[in-house]
Amino acid sequence: MEQADSTCWTVLQAAAAGGASERAEFVARYAPLVRAYLAARWRGDPRIQELDDAMQDVFVECLRHGGVLERAKPEYPGGFRAFLYGTARNIALRIEQRRGRRREQQSLENLEPDDLAGSDESLSRVFDRAWAKAIMKEAATRQAERAHERGEAAQRRVELLRLRFQEGLPIREIASLWEADAATLHHEYARARQEFKAALLEVLAFHNPDSAAEAERECVRLLEILE
Repeated sequence: MEQADSTCWTVLQAAAAGGASERAEFVARYAPLVRAYLAARWRGDPRIQELDDAMQDVFVECLRHGGVLERAKPEYPGGFRAFLYGTARNIALRIEQRRGRRREQQSLENLEPDDLAGSDESLSRVFDRAWAKAIMKEAATRQAERAHERGEAAQRRVELLRLRFQEGLPIREIASLWEADAATLHHEYARARQEFKAALLEVLAFHNPDSAAEAERECVRLLEILE
């Protein structure tokens, strides 16, 4: 887990400066998003064979001296997500151009958020959905860690959420499985959801450190993406 005073931007800045652990964290955090985007872009296309090489190119472009991490700024619309998406898109375009697709190649050296306006909307949604899933997974992990600190009742609420959402079991069925009172379990379910939202807002505050209101808006947006 991140240190209490760390944010998305302190981790990115440390990775840009060459910190080994921060670079490893950066790749571990964002590789699934890049892979999901490229796999969707090249589904059914021979270029899918170049997916691993393309992913490596994306992270080389991010981590090199003068690369994306050094140019990304918190105040730009879309934050770092916009830069990462733009880098993955441009690497894909470069490979497609090299293999003969007639599409305009954008310069990686001059990437700005405004360059992303012409991005393919459906692929942008793929990237956003992967981003949302990663955030939700991180929030679930954080809730589980908090529950471990708070004790058995809190851990049981984490399991309640897992059974409700991952297994798709209705509360009444879980109550029967646990031999518990359904009304009490409904109350615990509401509390578990509140604890998950608190964990989610903590994660979003890491990505939006300067604005609690923006974290709240992002929370709503992510839930809409995953509907």
